[in-house]
Amino acid sequence: MPDFEPFERVLLTIEYDGSAFYGWQRQARLRSVQEELERALARATGRETTVWGASRTDAGVNATGQRAHFHNYSTIPAEKFPFVLNTMLPPDVRVTAARVVPEWLHARFSCRGKIYTYRIHNARHASAIRRNWTTHIPVPMDEGKMQAAALRLLGTHDFGAFQASGGTAKSTVRTLYDISVTREGDDITIVVAGSAFLYNMVRILAGTLVAIGQGRLSPDALDEALATQNRLLLGVTAPASGLELTRIFYDLDGERPEKWSVNDKYIGDFPVDESAGG
Repeated sequence: MPDFEPFERVLLTIEYDGSAFYGWQRQARLRSVQEELERALARATGRETTVWGASRTDAGVNATGQRAHFHNYSTIPAEKFPFVLNTMLPPDVRVTAARVVPEWLHARFSCRGKIYTYRIHNARHASAIRRNWTTHIPVPMDEGKMQAAALRLLGTHDFGAFQASGGTAKSTVRTLYDISVTREGDDITIVVAGSAFLYNMVRILAGTLVAIGQGRLSPDALDEALATQNRLLLGVTAPASGLELTRIFYDLDGERPEKWSVNDKYIGDFPVDESAGG
């Protein structure tokens, strides 16, 4: 007899509305996305199953591209898990894709990059319908100034000033590959692609760009904060409701983190390199 049960490592892509969750990570007596997924997997496979997530999003943070892996000991084909699990999950969580991946891949520790989106409803009155997916800021902002300032952050820097207290990263050096600030009507969207992000880094970045867009903070504060690691030079931490985990990337299928752009086109799970043949 074999010394172990054979299994497949399955990678899920997950979407959720974070407004009713206390974050991704399982917590005693508090609702979490991880717990909902593990409960559904236990029902589907008939055994307790641990899910390892790529990003431990905070309470109120949404996701369209969270990813997580688990060991599938059942006979259910990987590509069927979205259909099976979505009949068992609550309506604010959905599995949008599933695939078998190599055993070396760990959803969290094999991550090569992420894309986050931050959405702001910049209108006099808040939106009733989009209140869980945007942050309402009634004071006018200049998105052009925000974009120009954001470009100062591209590249590899020590982003220690952009980490909230409680962060546990051993190194605060990160690389931002791309960043954009765009407006459509009353809605401003900030999209950031990077190698990795510190605790609350995107929300601090968003709050700082808002202050710059309102003229309350000079863009030079970004340069000074990078040079001194002084958190007090930056803006407030923006609310969780506007933040979305948009994409998680791995070293699979020819992905190249240094080539990612917030303007990339995506089909299925992976970015499309339109210059490539085949």
